Amino acid sequence: MNIKIINKSDQDLPHYETSASAGMDLRANLKEAVTLQPLGRAIIPTGLFIELPVGIEAQVRPRSGLAAKKGVTVLNAPGTIDADYRGEVGVILINLGSEDFVVENGERIAQMVIAKHERAEWNLVDNLSETARGEGGFGSTGVK
Repeated sequence: MNIKIINKSDQDLPHYETSASAGMDLRANLKEAVTLQPLGRAIIPTGLFIELPVGIEAQVRPRSGLAAKKGVTVLNAPGTIDADYRGEVGVILINLGSEDFVVENGERIAQMVIAKHERAEWNLVDNLSETARGEGGFGSTGVK
């Protein structure tokens, strides 16, 4: 799939690290470092602007290593970039760790997955079909 991109950062374009990778790393585009205190959050710019085809979204997801090692994650994960958005791709990072985390220019801060999506049309009804699960939610299918 061919996607138009403008790169106003001094970083390489996002790319797949392996032949089976689903996501591409997004990097911080900063003039100066940003410090996230514990429970602090900030929108970190990437310097990237994309034009997605209709029916395609970009999902911004946490990097597992950053989350596991530092407690830093994407606050609205997954964040969705819609096909009609033309602004800069930003990443809302939150520090859930116990120590300050410094985001440096060029640091890998999130990953982006390109995905197809469907648009729903509602069919208003009075009843839904019965299932074995029924109305059981939030933990209802776990082992008791």
